Amino acid sequence: MDTKVMNRAADNIRVLAASMVEKAKSGHPGGAMGGADFVNVLYSSFLVTDPDNPTWIARDRFFLDPGHMSPMLYAVLALTGKYTIEELKGFRQWGSVTPGHPELHPERGVENTSGPLGQGHVMAVGCAIAERFLQARFGDWLTHKTYAFISDGGIQEEISQGAGRLAGYLGLSNLIMFYDSNDIQLSTEVNAVTTEDTAAKYRAWHWNVIEVDGTDPLAMAGAIETAIEEKHRPTIIIGKTIMGRGAVTADGECFEAKCSTHGNPLSASGASYEKTMEHLGADPADPFHIWDDVKALYDARSEKLRAIVKERREAEKAWREANPEKAALLDSYIAGKLPEIDWENIAHKPNIATRQASADVLAELAKKVGNMIVASADLANSDKTDAFLKNTHAFTNGDFSGAFLHAGVAELTMAAIMNGIALHGGLIGACGTFFVFSDYMKPAVRMAALMELPVKYIWTHDAFRVGEDGPTHEPVEQEAQIRLMEELRNFKGEPSVLVLRPGDAAETSVCWKMAMENTKTPTALILSRQNIPDLPATSGNRYREALGAEKGGYIVKQAENPAVTLVANGSEVSLLVDAAAELDKEGITARVVSVPSIGLFECQSPEYRNSVIPADGKVFGLTAGLPSTLRSVVGANGKVFGLDHFGASAPYKVLDEKFGFTVDAVLANVKAYLSK
Repeated sequence: MDTKVMNRAADNIRVLAASMVEKAKSGHPGGAMGGADFVNVLYSSFLVTDPDNPTWIARDRFFLDPGHMSPMLYAVLALTGKYTIEELKGFRQWGSVTPGHPELHPERGVENTSGPLGQGHVMAVGCAIAERFLQARFGDWLTHKTYAFISDGGIQEEISQGAGRLAGYLGLSNLIMFYDSNDIQLSTEVNAVTTEDTAAKYRAWHWNVIEVDGTDPLAMAGAIETAIEEKHRPTIIIGKTIMGRGAVTADGECFEAKCSTHGNPLSASGASYEKTMEHLGADPADPFHIWDDVKALYDARSEKLRAIVKERREAEKAWREANPEKAALLDSYIAGKLPEIDWENIAHKPNIATRQASADVLAELAKKVGNMIVASADLANSDKTDAFLKNTHAFTNGDFSGAFLHAGVAELTMAAIMNGIALHGGLIGACGTFFVFSDYMKPAVRMAALMELPVKYIWTHDAFRVGEDGPTHEPVEQEAQIRLMEELRNFKGEPSVLVLRPGDAAETSVCWKMAMENTKTPTALILSRQNIPDLPATSGNRYREALGAEKGGYIVKQAENPAVTLVANGSEVSLLVDAAAELDKEGITARVVSVPSIGLFECQSPEYRNSVIPADGKVFGLTAGLPSTLRSVVGANGKVFGLDHFGASAPYKVLDEKFGFTVDAVLANVKAYLSK
């Protein structure tokens, strides 16, 4: 390794990164300038990718955790040919492919959207699990490394606890993480908030810990080589780097290790942009260039990569010829194809909780879907994901032949790991916990929605009917919160999350069918703890009627020219069916509608929506959540009865009485509404 050329290449990255921020008049140059040395060593000497097929399944992955260091990533990817100089100049501008924080674009080498600190390296843990899962089934030819880059902020985020614990527990030796330890954060030096021994912490989690000079390319290359040879533990390379490395003032004095360079252009931080460019070997009037010797370094790496990939492809070809059935199976996984599943004939006992109906489905999926990983946050026997576990076994240290992850009490970590599993490709991830604890998961759910990852969330104990556990465990506002993600459109203009709250066992089967067939967005399944009466089947086939859920909402009990249309989802639908029967006895014709997905229902044509819920009719909504949950469905003239307060500790049937969720209470509310 020619250290002179390596240092030149790192300086070239520094110049491009700082210049991008300077031109945009916003951004974070300091960290990018300090981390340039490591990414240069990694990309010029170690990261194995296919220059001609950037989405090759067996490529190494690089996960950036501190998304504000995007100029560093774009700059090094420009050296590999993934971005043009003109594209770097468009940093942070409308329509640019170089946004302020990286957005998922594997064809360009961006393996994850990053920004919220901590999540990026946890996605890397998920990716590493996915690689081990596939290697256990298809062999060593597709093994690869997953690299992560984390900053002081990511280390401090609580989610790093879960990631560190799980990666060490599982012995993810294919995971190599560089810790950019520059002792500076946005508003203070690191020692103003922590003096912990990070190395000792990771050693306690059973990581291989290597401490190096993060400015020395030879030292970092040696550390990466050691990490690659590690067979039993994940590796963290703690590199002592320098915030704003190379920055100088107008007088040429050193301006490194300053908080001000973290989040300001150099010219606004106290440094001199022009003098810094000169100091790094660039023309401040024309800095956007890849220098000839640096281009030669990366061109040589591309040719070496082609030779490496050629050899790997030959190994893959030999494996495929020897294992045609496994090869076809792997191809179906990568293509996202589902096996045939007889959804209609998944058996359910009568009148069961929808979490139990979900368990019936999960047991079938465990037998049929060989590329599905399910996780639970220490609640498998309560959220009923153990139905999947009973048909496989959990991951343990060094053994990934199973398909279940015991995440421990770490909901956010679990959700971010699922994102990493989905990002790897070829696998389906699902994870479960109580619905009230979805609050812990929201940051990762939002990232899944932003990246359009088809992760499945299994959220049970869906309402105040959790009962005796009391208000800490009884979701009220959570459904309204997650349904905001149905309103929020992704970049393709679709609801960013598919949210489903089924009303009985048959509808649960249909909702799982919808979830598994949804490859465009995350799906949330909201399921009951308590048993629910099966909804009536006027045709005699409840499952086929429940297929109406595929349009978001449908008629459960028909009534022509109804005096009132009763609307709900989940546990409340059966209550409305009972109420409608009583209304009918009194000569008040009532239609009952189930809307398991409000967002999907609102995507239907006006004609369909009006055929289900007449726009000019009386509409009464019932929800165990906030009344706002159903307001968009019932319309301006409709009425919603819901919960506008926290729950309480008591048997759930007592809470039904106290909170007004009985047939008599519903009748009284409907009649009062109709009388106005």
